[in-house]
Amino acid sequence: MAKSSTNTRKNLRAHYSGARKADPRPITGKETPTELLEHAFSAYVGRQERTAFELMRRSMEVDASIFLTLSGAMTPAGLHQSCLIPLIEKGIISALTTTGANLYHDAHRIIGHAIREVNPNAGDLQYRLARIIRIYDLGFWEEALLDTDRLFSAIMRGPEFQRKMTTPEFHYLMGKAIHAIEKKLGVKQPSLLSTCYKHGVPIFVGAVQDGSIFLNAVKLKRLLGDEFKFEIDINDDVYWMSAIQHYCRHHYSNKLAIWILGGGVPKNYTLQGEPLLDQILGVPTDGFDIDVQFCVDPVDNGALSSCPAGEGHTWGKVSIEAVEAGSMYVHTDVTAVFPWLTHALLSDPKMKRKPRRLMDVMLEAVAFLDKDVRKRHKTLMKTIDWSPDEPKPDPTEHTAYVR
Repeated sequence: MAKSSTNTRKNLRAHYSGARKADPRPITGKETPTELLEHAFSAYVGRQERTAFELMRRSMEVDASIFLTLSGAMTPAGLHQSCLIPLIEKGIISALTTTGANLYHDAHRIIGHAIREVNPNAGDLQYRLARIIRIYDLGFWEEALLDTDRLFSAIMRGPEFQRKMTTPEFHYLMGKAIHAIEKKLGVKQPSLLSTCYKHGVPIFVGAVQDGSIFLNAVKLKRLLGDEFKFEIDINDDVYWMSAIQHYCRHHYSNKLAIWILGGGVPKNYTLQGEPLLDQILGVPTDGFDIDVQFCVDPVDNGALSSCPAGEGHTWGKVSIEAVEAGSMYVHTDVTAVFPWLTHALLSDPKMKRKPRRLMDVMLEAVAFLDKDVRKRHKTLMKTIDWSPDEPKPDPTEHTAYVR
């Protein structure tokens, strides 16, 4: 008995002895970003940050199609200028899901309005009297909103917008228009919309009606009536997300990565493409292979924003490989760490590639998924009926339909 106990302890200690040492070296100021991450970030949130960087780098090393999600007021904070646009220009980000607000507030700078640092404790009653809009410690004149409303209203009245379309189509057309305006005005730092247009990066907005760009569409519909025919096709929008993930899975390197900045609707809108394929349409898929998230929310309150990869795996959103060795939830504010990690990533000259230009193959991706769905039409037709007279399910049995 004692011998058995000793062997068990030896085996457990052998595994421990093989673990990485927490042994940081004195910082000299001469280290590269990668070297600093490798030795000075050995514990707690620092270790989470280091692991996230390793997974970001692995995403590129395996040539994964990288789906980035963005929530929170990130463009007012300038995160798109410092991080996202450089990552897009290097071909790193393949597709983007964001809130409409991030695209709307980005336009303030294009038409000459500044976003300034303000004191968050200076008094909101005074700010309102001065017509200063506050986003925590950032502020801008109310005129920035009114002028931006006029900008988007004018663009959406164009003939190319007078039809039903998906959010990637809408934002591609919007990016094209903004790109032309930036050239005319001599804008030196392009917007996220125009950059995505230029590099063929699709932009999905899962709750498009929850943003000021769409509020202006509401105004135009009321003012112009039937003359204004713009409409978002939410059915096709959701299908397109699954289609482009399915297409990427069977083209390029067959690997999918998701980088989640914040949480919210953009996170789930991107992740739900996988269960739509597997559970709803019966098209086999494995879920995202790499899952990296930066979020301040606690993980124990049932909120989707903070849901870790393991929980997402139970829904079929991420793969078993992601759960075991390809995921990291970094419990921190995005703005505190992502610029530093972007710097570390881009300091490696190998971290660039030819852009995927997924907007250029979007219709091909839809046709590719349509083909697989048609193959399963007969089986899928059995899943659309239900009767209260059906027997209750046996919890000991699993009766998923054959795919």
